[in-house]
Amino acid sequence: MKFVKNRSYKNIAYLLSCAIFFILTSCEEDLTKDKSVQSKNFPSTIIYNAKIIQRDSGFISMKALAPMIEKYELIDSPYTVAKKGINIEFFDKKKPKVPGTITAKYARIFEYKKFYEAKGNVRITTNEGQKFAMQSIFWDQRKNRIYTHDTVFVTMEDGSTLVGANGMTAKDDFSEYTFYKNSGNFSTQKLSESKK
Repeated sequence: MKFVKNRSYKNIAYLLSCAIFFILTSCEEDLTKDKSVQSKNFPSTIIYNAKIIQRDSGFISMKALAPMIEKYELIDSPYTVAKKGINIEFFDKKKPKVPGTITAKYARIFEYKKFYEAKGNVRITTNEGQKFAMQSIFWDQRKNRIYTHDTVFVTMEDGSTLVGANGMTAKDDFSEYTFYKNSGNFSTQKLSESKK
């Protein structure tokens, strides 16, 4: 009888030590997972008063100014963000001395996907003099398309205006665009010229 009691105490002690070991091990694994997620959630690079120039075969295609740019490169889908606003000049080889401009309060760039977004008082002026105003815009560089679902206000060179109530989609060089539920005032002479 004493032999059975001793054996049962040893089994209970063994089971308790195994349970404590597994509890400690599982807690330790959860803590490391939380730390690894948190450790990647910070910018790997911060640039203050950024001045970026992009060239294509020696030709300056873009100039960008931002008070602060942060790069998040340690996560699965790396991106660059300008949380304090951005001002971009983009140049066309046909009119290299007259840049188009984009300004926004916030911009984010997914470099691998070649996808860009700008938000907050987005203003675009093309090198042809057209002015676009909206709250957000997205650029899919792979498809060469720009789009927004916000209301878009457009002022043409001659002063005529157009409102796209449900957004627009356009080629990224603004050579053609489509507005949804649009209205506005146009010069009839301008419309007849465009039909010829």
